[in-house]
Amino acid sequence: MLDMLAERTGEPLDEPSVGRLQLLKTGRLIEFSAEAGAILGKASSYQRHALTAYGRDLGAAFQIADDLLDATATPEETGKRTGKDAAAGKATLVGLLGLERARLHAERLVSQARDHLDSFGDSADMLRDLASYTIERKT
Repeated sequence: MLDMLAERTGEPLDEPSVGRLQLLKTGRLIEFSAEAGAILGKASSYQRHALTAYGRDLGAAFQIADDLLDATATPEETGKRTGKDAAAGKATLVGLLGLERARLHAERLVSQARDHLDSFGDSADMLRDLASYTIERKT
């Protein structure tokens, strides 16, 4: 709703508003998935919190990476139409921060996500790999 409202009113969103919007979209789905896994796996409250924080940061990084691909990749590379956000006038962190700052922000989020997994040791290596893939992906 926030996304469509911003599009309809044409009022520009600031960086905190775009961050909130993105956390409520894909970010919340990924955060929930990580927390649900913790619940189903009967993780301790500390581990559940760590996995939820991992999912939150991963979700935010995923959305920025998706916006970066929309702005820089070709349809042949991604397998889908690109340039949609700019054409629709959507507010994204890429649009607000520029390509390089948005990429650095996504990298910081992935680093934070990976750090949340420290207490799991090697058993969380697949989740760490998933976090890295999030910003390295081409589709």
